[in-house]
Amino acid sequence: MGLALPGLPGFVVEENLDELAELARSTGLSVVGRALQNRRAPDAKTFIGRGKAEEVGRAAEELGADVVIFDDDLTPNQVKNLEQVVSAAVIDRSALILDLFVRQARTREARTQVELAQLEYQLPRLTRRWTHLSRQVGGIGVRGGEGETQLEADRRMLRTRIKQLKKELGKIERTRALHRRARRGTSIVALAGYTNAGKSTLFNYLTDAGVLVEDQLFATLDSTVRRSELPNGRAVLFSDTVGFVRRLPHELVEAFRSTLEEVNQATLLLHVVDAADPNPDRQIDAVRRVLREIDAGTIPEQLVINKADIAEQSAIERLEALHPDALTVSAVTGAGVNAMLEALAELLEGAMIEIDLTIPYDRGDLVAALHEAGEVIGETHTAAGTELRVKVPKTEADRYAQFTGTG
Repeated sequence: MGLALPGLPGFVVEENLDELAELARSTGLSVVGRALQNRRAPDAKTFIGRGKAEEVGRAAEELGADVVIFDDDLTPNQVKNLEQVVSAAVIDRSALILDLFVRQARTREARTQVELAQLEYQLPRLTRRWTHLSRQVGGIGVRGGEGETQLEADRRMLRTRIKQLKKELGKIERTRALHRRARRGTSIVALAGYTNAGKSTLFNYLTDAGVLVEDQLFATLDSTVRRSELPNGRAVLFSDTVGFVRRLPHELVEAFRSTLEEVNQATLLLHVVDAADPNPDRQIDAVRRVLREIDAGTIPEQLVINKADIAEQSAIERLEALHPDALTVSAVTGAGVNAMLEALAELLEGAMIEIDLTIPYDRGDLVAALHEAGEVIGETHTAAGTELRVKVPKTEADRYAQFTGTG
């Protein structure tokens, strides 16, 4: 169910409903119908107005639908009022995405992040029964019709669990921070993109990582980092992150912030775009909005037009005309990937800075790290230590300031 408001073209709402249907199918639901309502403003009680709600209810009954999914976020009262009219479970876009994340979470970190997001979403909505969810995260069942005392007990239970999850995520983030420090000095290329754009397929092609690849939204929720080598011999770390989607629920962005912030550590972003999608431009905009939200909007970006093996040539040519600096590849066949790697080597070269260092002999670890991650132009041994002229990522220059003689 979509709502078209003034200033929002109908085709945009239809595209959003197409995506909503795909999200629903990814959770195992079968989509049997859709509806669109034009209004000047959302109805405070039922979002779409009682008359339209009754029409939707009749359609749901005729089609045998037991869930009605709204493309916009609903208030708890709107959900309550709608369920009284349509006689079916009513959920909104955020609830659907959260449920999808619950199903796709496989690692401890992903499960922790998803549970936190879902409980924070559920907390203000404990006035109704969540019968549409196949599982309750953390073993917490939300009960209805048992009086205010039980609701308060449920709220306390959720708040306690949320506090525990935040503490656990704090430990996970500290571990991530240690891993990030260990990777300092090596150029990091983060793959970002709309979910199902082919990021993980491209990541696997580049690194032989074996990351799960499915033709499904949010098939992977974890950040994976693998070392590889560019054509010029320089070591590089490729990082694959969770895919983005339009209007990703705020609770998920917050819960997955530590995972998404892997992008913030990148020297360069590979923004992967699905050339076979009917509207790749909106995908690009959605990804860039999330990047800005996690303060990664200023990281250098290289647009990569993917799925050249299945996309219409006219669609590829259109994207190439709009984005002249974009690189076109097929992550499945490998077409264009070698040229992309050559371009990455040049881009990363431009992100390097040349500095002179004097490293004390008791810091041989730094010398080894510079040989591996940077480019050592010259090396001599003096009484003061090992003198090096090196190229390192500009973002890492401050790390060596104390060894330049000027820090």
